[in-house]
Amino acid sequence: MKIKRKIIEINEDLCNGCGQCVPSCAEGALRIVDGKARLVAEKFCDGLGACLGECPTGALIVTERDAEDFDAQAVEEFLRAQKEEKKTIPSPPFSCPSTRIILPGEKVGLGGGAFLQSVSRAWPIKIRLVPADIPFLKNADLLVAADCTAFSCPEFHRDFMENKVVMVGCPKFDDLNEYLAKFTAIFRTMDIKGVTVVFMEVPCCGVLPKVIERAMAASGAGIPIKQVMISTQGKHTSLR
Repeated sequence: MKIKRKIIEINEDLCNGCGQCVPSCAEGALRIVDGKARLVAEKFCDGLGACLGECPTGALIVTERDAEDFDAQAVEEFLRAQKEEKKTIPSPPFSCPSTRIILPGEKVGLGGGAFLQSVSRAWPIKIRLVPADIPFLKNADLLVAADCTAFSCPEFHRDFMENKVVMVGCPKFDDLNEYLAKFTAIFRTMDIKGVTVVFMEVPCCGVLPKVIERAMAASGAGIPIKQVMISTQGKHTSLR
């Protein structure tokens, strides 16, 4: 049964699919589908508009129209089902290196006595693969970087990675609620010394520092955060 009430409306022409609205919706009512923000279901949207301030293009507004009534119980069941679904995803029938800690390897010889060596301190590095309680995070100086930054910035290893534990991911295609939960747990329990967030200047990447800030606030930790933006030409600018 539909009633007249306030609910989110998405302007598809303005939406660029950046995903910044997704983690701001505690009810999980928003998802990125085919490059656009979509309502999962009308009954999951409370119409309060917590997501409005996160949209860089103004694609979201609160409108009043006939819609399914907000159902708090349905929201709880939906969020619970999502958590259970993640738990039941089967593990691959082989041993993946990401299931164990791997420290930096040997230097690579270039000839003439010259060597290169990665300054990466541990493996895995993908945000989705790093457990929140993995030992190498304890007392770490953390670098959280969007995937494209390392390929766009030629000085990435030299300027950002040394003496840091690296976690990388794509905020456009990964689950931002998973990011939020994982970093909240890390900041709350692992005594992180500091966090550097490196992201591209494009809108879809700008959600990464916002997720880190929200996780920091949720954890109650007072860890210093540094933000660095990489241009599409590879230049980097410290924002704070």
